[in-house]
Amino acid sequence: MALSSRAQGLLMVLTATVALSTAGLMTRLVGVDAPTLTFLRGLFGGLFLLACLLTVSRGRSIDEFLRLGRVGFFISIISAMAMILFINALYMTSVAHVSVIFALCPFVAAGLAFVVLKERPNAMSLFASGIALVGIALMMNGGGGGTRGGDLAGDFLALAMTGLIGLWTVMVRRYPQTPALPSTILPTVMAAVMIAPFASPLLASAHDVVLILLFGVCGFSAGFLMLLVGSRLLPPVESVLIGSLEAPLAPLWVFLFAGEAPDAHALVGGTIVFAAVCLNVVAGHRTSRNVCGDAGA
Repeated sequence: MALSSRAQGLLMVLTATVALSTAGLMTRLVGVDAPTLTFLRGLFGGLFLLACLLTVSRGRSIDEFLRLGRVGFFISIISAMAMILFINALYMTSVAHVSVIFALCPFVAAGLAFVVLKERPNAMSLFASGIALVGIALMMNGGGGGTRGGDLAGDFLALAMTGLIGLWTVMVRRYPQTPALPSTILPTVMAAVMIAPFASPLLASAHDVVLILLFGVCGFSAGFLMLLVGSRLLPPVESVLIGSLEAPLAPLWVFLFAGEAPDAHALVGGTIVFAAVCLNVVAGHRTSRNVCGDAGA
C-alpha cells in the first residue's frame, strides 16, 4: 500500500535526522581542525550530490540550477552559513550542548512560520513542544557532559545555527517548487568556498580523509537531501520537532564510539524529547486517519 505524503515526509525526516546526528561523532573521530573538516565535507558532499544531479537531470543540470532563482540562492546562503556555524560549534563546545540548543528549533520554526506563512501550529504540536522544552531545560541544567564542557562562544554559534535552520525550514515550506538537488549542492559548495582560505586539506591524513568522505556522503549529503524533500511534506514545527531527536541521538553516538559520556541530566532530558516527538507523530497520525474517515463518510 502506498504511503501518504505525510507518512513519506515523516519517514524521510526521521531517516535524515538519524544520518545528520552522526556529525558530532565525525568531529571526535578525525584529527583535522574545524575549517578543514568543513571544507572537505562540503567538497565530498557537493561532488556526490552533483553526480546525483547529473544522473537524474539527463543534460538539464544547468537549467536545474537556473530554476533556483533569487529565493533558492537565498535559501542556499542560509544553509551554507548554518553548516559552517554547526561544525565550529561542535569543536568549541560539547556535542550534548550543540544538540540541546538545536532542539530549540521547533519554537523558532513555529514563530517564523506564523509570521511568514500565517500557519498556526496545532494544539498537539504546541503541547509536544512544551514537553520537549522541559527535556531541553533539564539537559542544559546538567551542563555539557562529556570531555568538552559547554563553552559560551560555542553555545552562541549553536544558537545562531539553530535560528538559521528554523528560517531554512520555513523557507523550504514556503517555496516548495525550489529544486531539491541544486538547493542541496549549492550550499555545500558555498560553505567549502567560504571556509577554504582557513582550511588545510593537504595536511589531513588518509584516515581522516576516508572518514570525512564516508560521513560527508552517507551522513551529511544523503541526510540533508532527505531532510529537504521530507520537510516539504510536513508543517515546519512538526518537521523540526522530529529533527529535535538529534538532541538525544548525537550524544549517544559519541558515547558509544568516542567515549564522551553525557551525564544523567542529558540522558533523562533526551528521553523526554524523544517521548515528545513520538507523542506528536502518533497524535498527528490519528488526526489524519480521522479526517480521512470523516471525508469518506
